[in-house]
Amino acid sequence: MPFYEHTVIARQDISPQQAEALNDQLKHLIEDNGGHIAKIEYWGLRNLTYRVKKNRKGHYSLLAIDAPAAAVKEMERQLGINEDVIRFLTVRVEELDLELSPILSRRDRPERAERTESFAAEQGA
Repeated sequence: MPFYEHTVIARQDISPQQAEALNDQLKHLIEDNGGHIAKIEYWGLRNLTYRVKKNRKGHYSLLAIDAPAAAVKEMERQLGINEDVIRFLTVRVEELDLELSPILSRRDRPERAERTESFAAEQGA
């Protein structure tokens, strides 16, 4: 089966739990159609570069999918109907990258916390 990376942007006014529920819904849809989701990353509420359907922010999610083309087509059809989804993009890739994406790895960098602490110490001094 081919591999895909799928990014979904959901509306800013839904809760993070609803965004996670959307990811679970996509997971069940792919698995019911004979596919497998290798990785789901929820990136959180992030700013959009420009307004999309009157939204300035969106809940971003990345899915690494191993599924037949028919399953991906059905997923895209369902996302087109869903009013909570403002954008999505599916890209076929040669192999799945199961490591943390640069978005999440940047958020968890330890040196960032050290810089924040040193800046706070300088401001307090």
